[in-house]
Amino acid sequence: MRSRVIGYALGLSLAALASGARAADTVSDGVVKVGILNDLSGIYSDFTGRGSAVAAQIAIDEMGGKVLGAPVELVAADHQNKPDIAANLAREWFDQGKVDMIADFPTSSTALAVMEIAKQKNRVTMLSAGVAMAAITDKCSALSAQWMVNTYALAAGTAKALLKTGRKSWYFVTADYTFGHSLEKDAAAVVEAEGGKVLGVSRHPFPGGDFSSYMLKAQATGAQVIALANAGSDTVNAVKQAAEYGIGRSDKQVIAPLLTYITDVKSLGLAKAQDMYLTEAFYWDYDDRSRAFAEQYFSKMKRMPSASQAAIYSAVLSYLKAIQAAGTDEAGAVMKQLRSMTIDDAVIRNGKLRADGALVHDLLLLQVKKPAESKRDWDFYHVKAVLKGDDVYPKPSDACPLNAKG
Repeated sequence: MRSRVIGYALGLSLAALASGARAADTVSDGVVKVGILNDLSGIYSDFTGRGSAVAAQIAIDEMGGKVLGAPVELVAADHQNKPDIAANLAREWFDQGKVDMIADFPTSSTALAVMEIAKQKNRVTMLSAGVAMAAITDKCSALSAQWMVNTYALAAGTAKALLKTGRKSWYFVTADYTFGHSLEKDAAAVVEAEGGKVLGVSRHPFPGGDFSSYMLKAQATGAQVIALANAGSDTVNAVKQAAEYGIGRSDKQVIAPLLTYITDVKSLGLAKAQDMYLTEAFYWDYDDRSRAFAEQYFSKMKRMPSASQAAIYSAVLSYLKAIQAAGTDEAGAVMKQLRSMTIDDAVIRNGKLRADGALVHDLLLLQVKKPAESKRDWDFYHVKAVLKGDDVYPKPSDACPLNAKG
């Protein structure tokens, strides 16, 4: 009898191993490797950095650390916001590290560089922080997804809200590189289409330092809106320096950061950031699902996630679910599966991935609370409206050949 039990148990064990081996055979190299490539030490590290890797690990853990019976591994590196470094790291990861998917890219130039390499190597890229429109227009790739937002959606949400209040004259203070130019261009297009007028533009080096001259010049034009087409510490420093001169502290002139993360508001403090309008793809205190994810993140980081960090969670979770559903980690099959899915999780609501790589989903129009209105730390926003994706995302561009294929 004892020998029968041992034999039965051994049979089960061998069957399980065989099943696991068959599952792993559908995964290249027997392991799924996810890479997080971002700014770990510089201007954008606050809203990406180590927190992005933590968010990715939460997603991996939610899947049980495996997909199709194969283990999921996570690697992360600092691209220092330089396209050449990002490209070299990506080649090394793809060729030697056998990485299957890379996500994040807070600098759009790094995203575009890695997208091209990924296309050559048949690997996936998911741009959770790279928001330039080029990623879904002339530089689009069938193996890439812009997972959170793009500059047009950000600009459309904030600009339309302020234009409705009668603020028609605008001045831009813009980071002088791909992302800044894209954000300025898209916001200006919305302003002019809605009957507004752009009075001028100042472009600053990236990263910037002293913004006082740009802000004083903008103030002198009398523009009703001083729009900041920059991000990270550039945005924080511009708002702080404007506050020193009393700029944006009257009903006649407001400051509108076009890409602002909750980490920026934390750095500024509510006293300086109060009443600002902004468009975000995620706010931790929106509902029960967002709070549940955010509390997991908080337990590890002792701070709430930025929208970009939250996007990493959604991107990695969706990628792994797509592998599971497709039965393989082959890049083309995974992307086809992602495009067939409705993305609805703690971060992304009502999301559909288009042929050009744009993930169209609901966004939030937010207003920063006054200090007296905040009930606890990180309680920063009033949710003013839910912006439906089809209302704020741009239409598919003819510049992306993928759109012609339907």
